[in-house]
Amino acid sequence: MSPMSLYRMPLSAEQGWPELAKSHPGLARLFLFLVLPLSLVPPAMLYYAGTQHPEIFPPEIGHKAWGQVAVVFFLAEIGTLLFMGWLIRQVAASHRLTLDYHDAYMVASIAPVPMWLSSLGLLIPDLTTAVIIAIGGLALSCGLVYHGIESLCRTREDVIAANIVQIVIGAGLIAWALLLLVALA
Repeated sequence: MSPMSLYRMPLSAEQGWPELAKSHPGLARLFLFLVLPLSLVPPAMLYYAGTQHPEIFPPEIGHKAWGQVAVVFFLAEIGTLLFMGWLIRQVAASHRLTLDYHDAYMVASIAPVPMWLSSLGLLIPDLTTAVIIAIGGLALSCGLVYHGIESLCRTREDVIAANIVQIVIGAGLIAWALLLLVALA
């Protein structure tokens, strides 16, 4: 798979996804080489931002035990990923689409990559900039779920794929909001 097709995966069901389905990477390999390293970035960035420039956060959370926040955030991320793989599979099945658990968890493992990388926006000591970067990451994640469902379920029904994305991303946003509340509470 070429680097260019990787960049196009959020924008097209024909770029990257067919090659990925053909190579059929093992879930353990995806976890060890993709999920684990990249899911450590947001907790590390929260820790960094909280300890190096806590003034970007509201005063009531600016002086948290950021090491504990990072650990809770990481564990909640992994739990959310497991839930999202299951949810993608269930929602696809409810629309009579064939998607095995491997492919559902493959989409769930790849989709949050832009959001994980967008946490690097916390290197900039400005919360507004970090939020704008995070919104861009969320948009790319939506594209990954949409085109991943389109490609792996072999459907070109835009309405069905969009409905699945709406449910999955909606649940994901709720999970991320709860994740932040738990981590920062």
